[in-house]
Amino acid sequence: MLTPRIEVTPAAEKFIRRMVRFSEHPTGGFRLTVTPGGCSGYSSEFSVESALREGDAEVLVGSTRLFLPAQSRLLLDGVTIDFTETPTSAGLAFINPNQAACGCSSSSEAAPPAETAVSVGSIKRMVKA
Repeated sequence: MLTPRIEVTPAAEKFIRRMVRFSEHPTGGFRLTVTPGGCSGYSSEFSVESALREGDAEVLVGSTRLFLPAQSRLLLDGVTIDFTETPTSAGLAFINPNQAACGCSSSSEAAPPAETAVSVGSIKRMVKA
């Protein structure tokens, strides 16, 4: 099973830890699903779950459990996960130094590494039937 080389900034680690601690599953883990898509190459969502799903790998972020599906592990290899907050939004940001920035800009300058964010508002609460 591939264990990705992921760097998690202190701000992202604090966010992940708080999400788990104040959830209905404080001994569970933070499940992060990343798929190809979006302007910068990533589309993502997250939830706090009580246990791993089949095929997930567990990566420790400090003392917090991060649950990653197989496709997410492949996409996040070499990526830095950060938490950003502005007056109008807050969420995780994924910085991939190997991904070109999107082609939306008309600037002729060198493009920065690709970056995408997932909003705190995209959190889905898992409801068991």
